[in-house]
Amino acid sequence: MSGAMSWPFLRLYLLVLLYFSANAILNVIIPLQGESLGASNTTIGLIIGAYLFTTMFFRPWAGQIIQKHGPIKVLRVILIVNGFALILYTITGLGGYLVARMLQGVSTAFFSMALQIGIIDALPEKDRSQGISLYSLFSYIPGIIGPILALGIWQGGMDYFTVVMIAIAITTGVFGYSAKMENGKDQPVSDNNEQGVSMFKAFSQLVKNPFLFKCSVLMLVTSIVFGAITTFIPLYAMQLKNGNAGIYLMLQACTVVFARFTLRKRVPSDGKWHSSFIMGAMLLLAIAAQCVSVSITGGAFFFYAGAILMGIAQAIIYPTLTTYLTFVLPKVNRNVLLGLFIAMADLGVSLGGVIMGPIADFSSYSFMYMICAILGVTMTIFAYDRRKIFVG
Repeated sequence: MSGAMSWPFLRLYLLVLLYFSANAILNVIIPLQGESLGASNTTIGLIIGAYLFTTMFFRPWAGQIIQKHGPIKVLRVILIVNGFALILYTITGLGGYLVARMLQGVSTAFFSMALQIGIIDALPEKDRSQGISLYSLFSYIPGIIGPILALGIWQGGMDYFTVVMIAIAITTGVFGYSAKMENGKDQPVSDNNEQGVSMFKAFSQLVKNPFLFKCSVLMLVTSIVFGAITTFIPLYAMQLKNGNAGIYLMLQACTVVFARFTLRKRVPSDGKWHSSFIMGAMLLLAIAAQCVSVSITGGAFFFYAGAILMGIAQAIIYPTLTTYLTFVLPKVNRNVLLGLFIAMADLGVSLGGVIMGPIADFSSYSFMYMICAILGVTMTIFAYDRRKIFVG
């Protein structure tokens, strides 16, 4: 095998799988533990959201620091921080969970940027979309067994939780320390004073750069929907007659993995804006959220149908928008601007818990997911563009 499926890249994908396996468990354990301790949906949303809110804040600097020091040096340091965060979960309560989520957020900002920048720089343009899709695919594979494992841990006792978190921390650190990446092939070499725009000017590009603006808005709003699903499905499923959060999350993750692998060559990798393709993905997102919303009266069929449709939408949206931006963003500050874009995805997932938690508190989970469906329809319209080609 060659290109994005060669052995050096497969090692990186396996590292991604190990790293994100902890979060697949925590996304179920934290809401259940929070509810058992009497926490409101708002509090649970804040704790869950603290992870990616912190990630969002640090991503732009991560891109700049990685470009200066290289992905491997950064990766080895950040795996130590991640290991400490995972162990912290095992010795604290909800207050400690908040601190651990923030530490995890910092490490994830640097980890994911290091891996994605390394993959983008090392692969030729025609293979970029495959590399990004496979990275995303392996980050979702833990979601297949993670939720079921989390429910088993919850029913069996939190002693098992301690063992699993420590095992993941040690295994990820040992495996990650031996990882290798090629140096970027097309990154311009320059010092900090010559390295494109400053960080503050880079933030302004979220509005001034039309390509970054459009992709960031789409990613932000769709991630709000993804975040609301991840945060509150474990609690919403308890209200359904035949609903099971573990099966829902496993089915959604299986769909993401299957769709990312089978559709990886169909994700556009030509620098063109494919309106119909992206609008279709956004419409799937809206239908998926509405299926989850009506499942409170419609039953398990709509609940699990929503999982499949949501999985397909997740499999398509992120790699499509990320690959497009690698073509249209200026190379001199591409890493920083990509960091800003990915930060919008993190912010959206965080807001999915922070904003939608109070809505669920004051109304219901079903109504909150209907709001998510309306957001999906809005993004379907926003994705339309008469221009077929964007030139950077």
